[in-house]
Amino acid sequence: MHVTHLSLADFRSYARVEVPLDPGVTSFVGPNGQGKTNLVEAVGYLATLASHRVSSDAPLVRAGADRAVIRAAVTQGERSQLIELELNPGKANRARINRSSQVRPRDVLGILRTVLFAPEDLALVKGDPGDRRRFLDELVTARAPRMAGVRSDYERVLKQRNTLLKSAALARRHGKSSATSGADLSTLDVWDQHLARAGAELLAQRIELIGVLQPLTDKAYEALAPGGGPIALEYRSSAGAAGEEHGLPPGRDELYERLLTALGEARKQEIERGVTLVGPHRDELVLKLGQLPAKGYASHGESWSYALALRLASYDLLRAEGNEPVLVLDDVFAELDARRRERLADMVAPGEQVLVTAAVDDDVPGALVGARFTVAGGEVARV
Repeated sequence: MHVTHLSLADFRSYARVEVPLDPGVTSFVGPNGQGKTNLVEAVGYLATLASHRVSSDAPLVRAGADRAVIRAAVTQGERSQLIELELNPGKANRARINRSSQVRPRDVLGILRTVLFAPEDLALVKGDPGDRRRFLDELVTARAPRMAGVRSDYERVLKQRNTLLKSAALARRHGKSSATSGADLSTLDVWDQHLARAGAELLAQRIELIGVLQPLTDKAYEALAPGGGPIALEYRSSAGAAGEEHGLPPGRDELYERLLTALGEARKQEIERGVTLVGPHRDELVLKLGQLPAKGYASHGESWSYALALRLASYDLLRAEGNEPVLVLDDVFAELDARRRERLADMVAPGEQVLVTAAVDDDVPGALVGARFTVAGGEVARV
């Protein structure tokens, strides 16, 4: 799988830009602040419907413009497809495939798959649990695009359930009954079932993913930092439904029952606090280095190696499952010491398509031979 052409209109700093791309390694080199990352950010957005830099679409639209358009031609084997996303902050985004009539944005998921590593990924190790949950869910969706719908359903139910709980909590604080406040707590059982159903599907996918990701992460970490392990990925669920130490992990039906039970046990506290306390949105992926959590204990170099190992493991997993993703390395090599830089370059050089950004030519390791573009002053020019 590779991108053969990238076209942007009013995306970030670009009023318009056209970038033809080849398989193999392509490097975008130029001073900071010139738009290198904007190019690979657009590629990543097409694959995940999200930016690795910001949480909303508004910053992606060029100042003064109403919308932004990302368009890319993607080739997989003998098949080529054109995907287009129109970003409309404050309104619904639009999507087209092969210039056909409009489809839902999430329908483009799976056409292009990417694994993107950037300096922001240090948050996978040092950041909040939400960073690690997002990592799992994006990889789950890359493996099974239908999970985008499950995630959307879960977020919708969670939002509505939280609204009900918040209304009930406010009523209690002001001495009102739930009925007079409009918070009908009799519907909580129904919301619990909806939340547990979508949550069990997401939880099952996360647990299964961790099982197959663990050995790949071990392998990548050992390659980057020989003798630096062992490492372990440990899932901690708010419903007590993590992977089993013995035998197979629990199935969806069992996870559904565990979530329902945990929601029932937490109901009194949830009503008091006005928020849902049980579910995948409260779970944690603990990254362990030896017997200790990497967060707070790993050195800076160890944290970088761990974050890189997670991304490389994701890349190896997707590649093994049939469609080699585009690998994006955004301003990564400048952050690494010489040893890790060369090891990483040797590991990724054979990829079907590898996109690299760097501030100077010397930041691109010699093993990454391929096309090179300079990026400056809003212009992208092939060298």
